[in-house]
Amino acid sequence: MPIINSIAALEEQMTEWRRDFHMHPELAYQEVRTSGKVAELLESWGIEVTTGLGKTGVVGVIKGSGDGPSIGLRADMDALPIDEMNDTPWKSQNAGVMHACGHDGHTTMLLGAAKYLAETRNFNGTVNVIFQPAEEGYAGAKAMMDDGLFEKFPCDQVYGLHNWPQMPAGSIAAVPGPIMAAADKFDITVRGKGAHGAMPQNGVDPIVIGSQIVTALQSLVSRSKDPIETAVISITMFHAGAAFNVIPEEAVLSGTVRTFNPEVQDLIEAGMKRIAEGIASGMGGSAEVDFRRGYPATVNHEAQTQLAADVAGGIVGPENVRNDVDPTMGGEDFAFMLNEKPGCYLWLGQGGGASSENVHHPQYDFNDSVLPIGASVLARLVEELQPKR
Repeated sequence: MPIINSIAALEEQMTEWRRDFHMHPELAYQEVRTSGKVAELLESWGIEVTTGLGKTGVVGVIKGSGDGPSIGLRADMDALPIDEMNDTPWKSQNAGVMHACGHDGHTTMLLGAAKYLAETRNFNGTVNVIFQPAEEGYAGAKAMMDDGLFEKFPCDQVYGLHNWPQMPAGSIAAVPGPIMAAADKFDITVRGKGAHGAMPQNGVDPIVIGSQIVTALQSLVSRSKDPIETAVISITMFHAGAAFNVIPEEAVLSGTVRTFNPEVQDLIEAGMKRIAEGIASGMGGSAEVDFRRGYPATVNHEAQTQLAADVAGGIVGPENVRNDVDPTMGGEDFAFMLNEKPGCYLWLGQGGGASSENVHHPQYDFNDSVLPIGASVLARLVEELQPKR
């Protein structure tokens, strides 16, 4: 069961779609052109299309030959606020915006699968192809769900995939359990008392307090949680003061927390508040912690992951499917869907070719040679889950 022949024959056309999407990237909830082209293509293949879920989301419904379960296949469409540094004919034409994470490729692979499934209908039940906006930090999956995605388009299982430059092109990771981390944000506002920089005894320095907080927060990772569990606390911004000789009234620390286990997530949130408030109070100031939960951890379901691994092995060979890849501390909003429905999120290797070593990089580009692989995996998942009798 190698790459599907009719999808392989689509490679040139899929490459054209992908590069067109790449040339016209759009940020979260602004994917008007992208979603419009997606809807136009789906409709041209006789697929029933609904637009407007999650503002710019698109859902296509493909009915099989008989009754059966309903499967959701999802791709994301948004780009990132990055100036592209590539010099290709398909370089971004929108200044300050580029597809630096491969969502142009994800969208294209799902379109390829949708075209094949609409033409063959070699399955029973229903396939909902879900084209989602705003994955990059704006929870487009949740927005579509809040608009009734699963009520209007019931899904018994859901599947998605993400390109992975660090893996060889065409290899696939199908890992049960946590695969990507919960991604939370925080701001810590430290308040002291302003004073002349030469007379610190007359003030309460929020910068000194904040510096102590930065160091102490790492003890939550090293001393408060179980060493077997994983967590990251990163202070990525520290803003205070406006003059070289003035101790400011206030300092603001901001950053991110990444965890896999909800209990560890709770421990970190409570511990941050306890440490920040305690240190600030002990040094004569005060601190307020605003901890904002973002994407939950992306947790693959075991049975669906094994099925996806078997299907992927039929496409790329079992030797090229891995279940031992370490999870990443990056976040992914497909997690919202996996919290509601059983399913699996695959990683598709795309190392080499035109791609850089990392996503979210100004020289990143999707490796078009893996488009037929991803499209074939998505299509075969449907045919294996909903075989035509």
